[in-house]
Amino acid sequence: MSTPPLGLLLDVDGPLADPGTRTVDPALLADLRRLLAAGIPVVLNTGRSVDFVAERLLGPLVAAGLPAGARLHAVCEKGGLWTTAGAPEVHVDPELAVPDVCHAVLAELVADGYGDVLFVDAGKRTMATVEARTDVPASTFAARQRHFDADLAERLSAAGLGVLLGDQLLPDAHGRTPWRIDPSVIATDVESVRSGKALGAVRALDLLRADGALPPAWHTVGDSRSDYAMADHLHALGAGVTHVDVGPLPPLERPYPVRVVPGAGYAVAGGAHLRALAERLA
Repeated sequence: MSTPPLGLLLDVDGPLADPGTRTVDPALLADLRRLLAAGIPVVLNTGRSVDFVAERLLGPLVAAGLPAGARLHAVCEKGGLWTTAGAPEVHVDPELAVPDVCHAVLAELVADGYGDVLFVDAGKRTMATVEARTDVPASTFAARQRHFDADLAERLSAAGLGVLLGDQLLPDAHGRTPWRIDPSVIATDVESVRSGKALGAVRALDLLRADGALPPAWHTVGDSRSDYAMADHLHALGAGVTHVDVGPLPPLERPYPVRVVPGAGYAVAGGAHLRALAERLA
């Protein structure tokens, strides 16, 4: 198999799925198929559950008929599990799984008054997650989320867990903080401090090494600060990488190129970038 000219590491929420509707534009899926047909390896590197990714991305792409030799993988829950498009196996890292009490506390908080703005994502296997309801304005969710996260940290700490929330450290009885509360625009995750987009990039490279040559250059696409970790990891390995930031904040300074899509953000920008690549490479 020849060496592909480019590889893609793509966050899902924001660059591919609209953060408001959580849907994926069929035109974006068509451009992904064109890139796969051109021999471009694609790995989805996301905090989403494998169920969400299968329903919105992998399933439709497989149903439309994957191009011969397509290299399409998904690393979900920030490195906690991974799968290959069209394959039945889902591989899970049990060492990253949060304690059962995390799921119980999330359910309690939703039942105790936060259910009007968020719900529990029951599809998570290593993380515990609540997500914003799609019928609630983003500003309303953001305001309530701050209180929710504080209550969550307090209850997890009271249950004996050592947790991080931003700069706040709530160690366990042994002085450890192995778990992290990670808020985003549409969700709050409880996760292992070992998880993240860098770990997802490690898993992605392992998956691609197993099915072919690694590309010499990469584009990583994300909408949040944490997504830069994908490009940071590739750059540290000596790979050529460009990060495409489709989020609302100004791009960060990095020792590698960082691009934005002028006049567009989130999935509109992500779709425009993929379309431009497909037109150039397909």
